[in-house]
Amino acid sequence: MGAAGIVGVVLLWWLLTEYLKVPLFEKLPGPVICWTEFISTDPVYGTSLFTSHFYQHIMWSCLRILAAFTIATCLGVPLGLFMGWNRKIRDYAFPPLELLRPIPTLAWVPLAILMFTGRETPIIFLACLASFFATVLNTLLGVDSIDEAYFRAARCLGAKPRDVFRRVVVPGALPFIFTGLQISMGVAWFSLVAAEMLSGEYGLGYLIWDSYVLSQYPVIVIGMMTLGLIGYFCSALIRIAGNQLMRWTVR
Repeated sequence: MGAAGIVGVVLLWWLLTEYLKVPLFEKLPGPVICWTEFISTDPVYGTSLFTSHFYQHIMWSCLRILAAFTIATCLGVPLGLFMGWNRKIRDYAFPPLELLRPIPTLAWVPLAILMFTGRETPIIFLACLASFFATVLNTLLGVDSIDEAYFRAARCLGAKPRDVFRRVVVPGALPFIFTGLQISMGVAWFSLVAAEMLSGEYGLGYLIWDSYVLSQYPVIVIGMMTLGLIGYFCSALIRIAGNQLMRWTVR
């Protein structure tokens, strides 16, 4: 069924752009043109499966997303756990987080360029920022979702606070944490591509924007499809890790 859905989308894309040539879509490249360019050993616009710089753009984006996602996870998960576990920490940290969270990532671009030197650090900061908020909030919701009966039972059995945190809070919040990590990965890719469009020299976001400036429209679609495949693969890895750590959950 999943394959049928993908085929249906591609068929609709072909009908709108190449067969029916609907006015709204007539300037967009169709799937045949994009696929021909993608598998060509001598691409018209210089970017295909057989060009080295295509993989260079992928490598730069993946390295940036790995750094941003790792930082956001290492900071966001503990903060969310402690905010859900300790009322004082929550009262102190939640208001500034809620004030900063609605600010769009692009609004941080000038400040990121002013705060950090070089080109790489601002891009990683922007991707990390959006991912951080998603991770913190989902972790906090995970702690809030734990039934109070588990805490009472643990205290009645003589568990110390650190044991309650380790054996009740962390396992109980894991389903929400991994859901948040999947959301955070998608948000990180979105922010990374936007940052690469503005200040990057390499990366898929830079490739897409540069192709638009040069009117290389099939390359734009190639970059977008590559982002979709890599993002799906990253989310799948998070799901696999979550399933391994949460074998006790009932589906």
